[in-house]
Amino acid sequence: MLADDELLLQASRWQNTGHKLALAFVIQTWGSSPRQVGSLMLVRGDGQVAGSVSGGCVEGAVIDAALEMIEAGGSQRLDFGVADSTAWEVGLSCGGQISILVMAVSKTGFAPALLDDAAKSLAQRVPVGFCLSVSGGGARRAKSLPPKSELIDDEFWFVQTPRPHIIIVGAVHISQHLASMASQAGFVVTVIDPRRTFATADRFPGIDVVFDWPDRVLGEIGLDQETALVALTHDPKIDDAALHMVLGKPLFHIACLGSKRTHAARLQRLGDAGFSDADIGRIKGPAGLDIGAKTPAEIAISVLAELVAAFRGKPV
Repeated sequence: MLADDELLLQASRWQNTGHKLALAFVIQTWGSSPRQVGSLMLVRGDGQVAGSVSGGCVEGAVIDAALEMIEAGGSQRLDFGVADSTAWEVGLSCGGQISILVMAVSKTGFAPALLDDAAKSLAQRVPVGFCLSVSGGGARRAKSLPPKSELIDDEFWFVQTPRPHIIIVGAVHISQHLASMASQAGFVVTVIDPRRTFATADRFPGIDVVFDWPDRVLGEIGLDQETALVALTHDPKIDDAALHMVLGKPLFHIACLGSKRTHAARLQRLGDAGFSDADIGRIKGPAGLDIGAKTPAEIAISVLAELVAAFRGKPV
């Protein structure tokens, strides 16, 4: 299943291989809805689909509308409301409602050039945004981006940020579980370790593993507000090298594994190296929520839970 930021890239690929398609956006919800505002589904002219806009049942009607729009070349708003008796089946609990904007990729809908521009930006980890007319006025690139996708009067502002990137320093046992779970949760994952015994593709199937020192690698990686770093080696030579590279960057989360005593010593070393109290105070340590974790998998769960909370802006 494609991640949210991959859908626009896929739409661009489909378009450039000669396929007609339409985009379906969740523009508004009321009550309980299985998909949030800004969720996207792609519908190709031959009926192939990527992404989703609900728990499953409204997809059929959305696909039918999308196929109609592909032929007509315009856009259509669809509003779905669900009675309590059918709420469970449809996935909209307790009278939930959802509004979908279906827009063909066409000159009178979502201009083809906009898809290519979006694909290029997202490939460079640059956020993109579009202003979509709900009343048939097409789409345009947004010059400034609101914090999130939202419907304002007769226009839907769609914002897509790059998929969040987790950098794991240390290809240890905990990292194997953390990398796998984080990837399944939709994060881009990079594991860095200068030790050949640990940094192998066999130990991290499907994960980007870099055999090198973190201070050499991190200088070439975009360290933006959609990036987090978790240091797990317990080795100051490796973990500290990574921290020196990221403390001045706008990462949304920085955490290090280790006991409270180990963490205190780490903070002392960083202070001695000239980092400010504000920079040092950003480091979460020991990494992970206190759930009584003991095994590597349990510790990975606690680390990922803390990271997700930070990404979603939830205090822990």
